[in-house]
Formats: sequence, C-alpha cells, structure tokens
Amino acid sequence: MAMNSCNVSTNISNDLENKITIMGNRRNFLQQSSALIGGGMIASALENKTFASIKKMVAPADQINIGAIGINGMGWANVNGALKVPGVNIVALCDVDQNVLDKRLVDLKKLQPNRLNVKTYNDYRKLLEQKDIDAVIIGTPDHWHALIMIDACMAGKDVYVEKPVGNSIGECRAMVAAKNKYNRIVQGGQWQRSQQHFKDAVDFVYSGQLGNIRTVKVWCYQGWMKPAPIVPDTAPPAGVDYTTWLGPAPTRAFNASRFHFNFRWFWDYAGGLMTDWGVHLVDYGLLGMKADVPKSIAALGGKFAYPDLYEETPDTLTTLYEFDNFNLVWDHAMGIDNGSYGRDHGIAYIGNNATLILDRNGWEVMEERQSKHKVSKPLAKSIDNGVEKHWVNFIEAVRTRKSEILHCPIEAGAHVATVAQMGNIAFRSGQKLYWDKAAAKFTDESINHQYFMKEYHNGYKLPVI
Repeated sequence: MAMNSCNVSTNISNDLENKITIMGNRRNFLQQSSALIGGGMIASALENKTFASIKKMVAPADQINIGAIGINGMGWANVNGALKVPGVNIVALCDVDQNVLDKRLVDLKKLQPNRLNVKTYNDYRKLLEQKDIDAVIIGTPDHWHALIMIDACMAGKDVYVEKPVGNSIGECRAMVAAKNKYNRIVQGGQWQRSQQHFKDAVDFVYSGQLGNIRTVKVWCYQGWMKPAPIVPDTAPPAGVDYTTWLGPAPTRAFNASRFHFNFRWFWDYAGGLMTDWGVHLVDYGLLGMKADVPKSIAALGGKFAYPDLYEETPDTLTTLYEFDNFNLVWDHAMGIDNGSYGRDHGIAYIGNNATLILDRNGWEVMEERQSKHKVSKPLAKSIDNGVEKHWVNFIEAVRTRKSEILHCPIEAGAHVATVAQMGNIAFRSGQKLYWDKAAAKFTDESINHQYFMKEYHNGYKLPVI
C-alpha cells in the first residue's frame, strides 16, 4: 500500500519543492526528477494540495505527455498510475466505445482539473499523429496489443503496454524487434516486478537457503471470475465501433458476452486465465529460477466449472513445463478460492530445506520438517503499490532514455507471454510439445504453422520488422 502519513507527506513534499526550485534547466530537471521518483517518491505519498502545487512548478517543456488507448479496465488504472508521477499529463484519450470515452473524459477532468484541452479519438492512428504525445498507454483487448505497439514505435512514441504484451509467440517476437529497430522505451504492464516484497522474495531464493529447488508451483484460483451467460447475437450498442473493436480478429456478429471484460475467455482475442493472471505469476516462477524456455510442455483441462456459460478458454487447467533441473507446474481454476497453501494465487519454490511461498500479499518460508537448516521466516507483508511504482520506473526510463533500468522491458514481457502461449498451445493441440531452443520454435512444424502467429483478418497486417 502507498504511504499516507501526513508527516511523511510533508517531509517528502518539502524536500521535493526545495530541489525543484534549484533546477535551472530542462536537463537538470529531467535528471533530478528521475532521481527523485527512482528513489520511490510517488504522488500517493503527497497530499493532493501539495502535489498540485508541485505540478504547477514543473515547466510545460519538462513534462511528459501521454495518450491512453483503451481506457475501460487496466487502461484506466494505468492513467491513474501515470498521473501519480510528478510532471506527467494525460493529453489524449482513445476508445472505440464512445460511452466509455465520454465517461473517462469526465473522470479525467477530476484527476487533472487544470488541463481541459484533452483530445479524444476513436481511431488510435489519429492519436499517434498528435505531435505533443511522448508516450502511449495500450490498455486494449489483447488482440490489439502488438499492432498498436508497433505502430506507436514507428510513430516515435514510447509505450506502456498491458500484459500479456502479445497474443501469440510471433507477435511477441515482432514487438521486441520493433522496439529495437525504432529505439523506443517499452514497458510491459507486469507491475509485480516493481513491488519490493516480490524482489525480496526472489533475492531469498537466489541466496540458496531453500536448498535444491526441484519444483515450482504457480497457481491462480479465482472464485469471483466467471464467464457471462450464453445470449443471442445482437446489434452493437449505440456508440460502439464494433468493426474497429474486432480489428485483426475474425469477423463475427456482436455478442454482449464476448465484449469488454469477457473478451479474455475467447481465443480470437486472448488466452484465458493463463495469459490474464498467468503472465504475472509464471513470470516470477521463471525469474526466481533464472529460467529461459522449457524443453517440453503438456497441459490438461477444460470447461469444468461453468459448462453452461459462454467461454472457449479452459476454466480449469494444469500445465507442466519441463526445464533442465526442475519442473514448473501451472494450475488455474475459476470459481474456487481455496488454492494451494490456503491462498487463491501464488508461487511456491519447493526446495530440499524449505518452501518459499509468494503472492501479492507478501512472502514467507515454511521449513521442511526433516531439514537441519533453520530457514523458516514469518510472513513479510506487501507495503507498496505496484502499479504506481511501475509507472515511476517507466517515466524515469522515458526521461533518462535508459531502457536498461526498466523493471519489465518488452523482452521480459515477451518471454513470459511466450511461455504462457506454449501452455495454451499444448492444451489446444492436445499434444505434449517439444521446443527447439536453437531454432526458436516447436519441433512439430504443424504446430508452428497453426499456432505460432495469429492470423490477421479484415485487411490488417502486422508490419514486417
């Protein structure tokens, strides 16, 4: 959680005001403000009045202007996170649903009341033409991420793209290539990488105190999540540009149970819980083990929880990833909260001496009963806001032009999205799959042909990088 103490707020704000007053030019401002926010100074630690006064002291030429594309869910959470960083403005909003766009414009005026000239768009390409935009947020459904991110890089914009960064292995690869070709700063939205307790837990894993780790369990049991009911197709709601919403996905009649939040349960647009929560959690399973890509992948599951609701992706899935020296098990279930170790989500590094259990609430170490090593540790709770800290990190990288300081560069986002896609492909194909690391593809060419890259429809093409 972010700090809310009035004393902390006053001390930090006084320090920031003193430092900003002595900044003589743009270069000094960018360097010093990056140092401040890089050290953890975020606006949630300030009183609103103090934060407003600080933003007024930042010259317009020294501010970072952002356009947000897709603003209904995490896209809007990212707008809020961005505005907690001093010197950041939202100057444009884009959504294909005019109802969402109208609502968010009203919301935005409350968040930044001193900036009334925010432009709105239904077409992201028009937003990318706006010259004063430095960076964009991509908060659209997954099937749009790659195309918009690549177009944004081509337009000279830096990018914060929601997870999963790509909706296929081929898209992930193209996104990394685009970032490199156009030399942009691109952050993946895996904000857990910015939370201190996640870093502390991984450092403990690296210490070797758990002993030999043979299995990593990663799970996501989400009792509140369920698909929508099966309903008839209808005309799109007034204000929704459904043709644009579909974009490169196959043309289908509008169905309310495939739209907005529920897009994630359909292969045309996303990859279910595996890519929705899995990229967050599997990411730390891989990070803790310093793992690259698995040698083999097998998956079993199905629509067991809600067979009468509208979904294509499995609501129950167990996936086994084989690495050289350990196995990683992914396990997800909708409609159930009682997951492993009494947690509805988490990562468990199971070692000979002890097991470290990590989730968004904190981490602890459970000692193996027969171990002679006393390594148990009580729960260390989370104390910070991951989304806000992730935005602090992104803006610091934008200002300094140092992509190496990003907590989740596009390469990291593409890595875990690729591993998640491998699990989904194993499930969809019904086969145990083998990965050829040297060739960077599956050993079965028929699997590569069918699943490696999403087929684009309706005249859309992913640029060749």
